[in-house]
Amino acid sequence: MSAHFDGWPNILEAQQFTRKWMELEFFPLALEMKKLVLRGILEILRGKVMGTLFYESSTRTRFSFETAMLKQGGNVVSTENAREFSSTVKGETIEDTIRTLCQYYLDVIVIRHYEDGAAARAAAVSSVPIVNAGDGKGQHPTQALLDVLTIMIELGHIDDIKIAMVGDLINGRTVRSLSYLLAKFSGVKIYFVAPECAQMRPDIKDYLVKHAVEFEELTDLRDVAGQVDVIYQTRSQKERGTSFDRNDRSIGFFDINKTILNLMKQDAIIMHPLPRVDEISTEVDADPRAAYFRQAGNGLYTRMALLKMILAPNF
Repeated sequence: MSAHFDGWPNILEAQQFTRKWMELEFFPLALEMKKLVLRGILEILRGKVMGTLFYESSTRTRFSFETAMLKQGGNVVSTENAREFSSTVKGETIEDTIRTLCQYYLDVIVIRHYEDGAAARAAAVSSVPIVNAGDGKGQHPTQALLDVLTIMIELGHIDDIKIAMVGDLINGRTVRSLSYLLAKFSGVKIYFVAPECAQMRPDIKDYLVKHAVEFEELTDLRDVAGQVDVIYQTRSQKERGTSFDRNDRSIGFFDINKTILNLMKQDAIIMHPLPRVDEISTEVDADPRAAYFRQAGNGLYTRMALLKMILAPNF
């Protein structure tokens, strides 16, 4: 097991990852997986079984985890929507669900849940590793890893970048986890660009202050689009209560369109955890700086690397 990973083998929050672990172990292995996946099915996880327990809808996270397992020769058991099609509808707690699944000799459980802290609750009673695939408004640690991997691949460095995190910051778990990881690097500056009703929550800002990470809060992306190396766009999470009119210019400017492209540096990139709704115009897709689909692809290599680390560290 990795000596640089605090809390291994559970993956619950981005704070667990150290810079040393990312640079010496994670980045190299993820890039190796990017090469190996082209060879077809590997035998690294042969005989291993992953359970995916998703209480919320998912496309990229679930498919990339399941493909990551299958591409390494492992097996997957899953439920389409655990909130509706599991014993949760009968009143079963997540603790009892996990205790039961552990009786079936699973080797790892990947869980997405609508409540903050659900993954930690699962880990507290599980006899197998738990991976947090997103818990409510809390965190999405494996997304944060694929995000920093994307920045490293696209820009060649993470130190000294300037990044604008845009949109729904109050309910966006991806920007929370990414903020924790960026705090591990030096010279990073973060611009939080959101309407007053959706600004980043105080706990993240307090963490950044504690770790001497410079940040500013803004309401107009046009003010910084020409300065940053990364624009990290997010959708409005209406399912968590976020409500603001992106077309209301009196509260700010949060869209990415040709106006923003014309302001951006030529070597900057646009990221988005997806799904996209209307916050990035489709006219942006053809621009080489649009990295969000490449970013989604990096999710496969990230999760292949993590599953190998958890289930076959000595292979």
